[in-house]
Amino acid sequence: MAEAKRDYYEVLGVDKNADEATIKKAYRNLAKKYHPDMNPGDAEAEKKFKEASEAYAVLSDPEKKRQYDQFGHAAFENGAPGGGFDFNSMDFSDIFGDLFGDFFGGRSRRSSNGPMKGANIRTSVRIKFEEAVFGVDKEIELTLKDPCPTCHGSGAKPGTSKETCGKCGGKGQIVYTQQSLFGMIRNVQTCPDCNGSGQVVKEKCPDCHGSGYTSSRKKIQVSIPAGIDNGQSVRIRDKGEPGVNGGPRGDLLVEVIVSSHPIFQRQDRNIYSTAPISFAQAALGGDVMIDTVDGKVIYEVKPGTQTDTKVRLKGKGVPSLRNKDSRGDHYVMLVVQTPTHLNGEAKELLKKLDELTGNSLHAAEAYSDKSPDEKKKKGLFK
Repeated sequence: MAEAKRDYYEVLGVDKNADEATIKKAYRNLAKKYHPDMNPGDAEAEKKFKEASEAYAVLSDPEKKRQYDQFGHAAFENGAPGGGFDFNSMDFSDIFGDLFGDFFGGRSRRSSNGPMKGANIRTSVRIKFEEAVFGVDKEIELTLKDPCPTCHGSGAKPGTSKETCGKCGGKGQIVYTQQSLFGMIRNVQTCPDCNGSGQVVKEKCPDCHGSGYTSSRKKIQVSIPAGIDNGQSVRIRDKGEPGVNGGPRGDLLVEVIVSSHPIFQRQDRNIYSTAPISFAQAALGGDVMIDTVDGKVIYEVKPGTQTDTKVRLKGKGVPSLRNKDSRGDHYVMLVVQTPTHLNGEAKELLKKLDELTGNSLHAAEAYSDKSPDEKKKKGLFK
């Protein structure tokens, strides 16, 4: 028993009131997804591709769409009141001209010998942590192309000029046909001889060898904004590759690499660090010096501060790229430094301190000499 066909509107995922543009867009998306050239050996994808193509063949044609809306699939069966139609006679060139351009790197049917913007150039620059926080101006040096002064960018030998490309006839494109599931498809591709310009150079300029450009090392000033983060880029307009056929130059994209800092770490607009404080400062409190990107600041430690206490220095973080006056915060982890090298006098003073504060080391030693029953009475064991 033959498998029942799905509703064509359901296949394309459109409403029955969908206009021609919506139907075309829906089919194009499905065709790109399930085309056999994109899914080699996938029988299920090929099946869905054929199903979508059949639905589009009907719904994209006003008369066939009317027949389908009135009679359903029966409109195209032999002897049906709708008269049927030859599916293989459908013209898919409008769709597949674009699709094959996407699949195989070709251009669309728009003119390719008009002005086109030049390619962007990418480079990188390394800066310090503080420079990323406050911004900095850097000078970089790189090789850039400029129109050849001898031929003024034409690529032709002085006294000569470019000629019309014989392969494409000056159109910049060539038309070819390609076999598909639905017959021969007409497609358009950029002319390989003239690269879409429509013109070729017969006698090349001796200085640029027909390229129309010369290269030279140039120094470029880069203004890096305050608050930029590692991996972000600065765009410098019109410093990229020259345009084609009179088009504008591309842009220069400078990726910023921020060197690590021995003390500070950054997360978004906040800065993190640790600061050592002495045992006495932690116990008694008092002023300590803390390093920030703005320099040293004085922070008042509270008496009895424990190690790993986090403090917040408001507004001492990284500025916003949009507003340098708006800054994040600096979070500091206070780490109490335990003395490691003590002389006899210092040890006696610490023991005395323990006794005075009720944390005597001797008390613990006294417990160690007692029996388990005595320790249990003292609450050491339960």
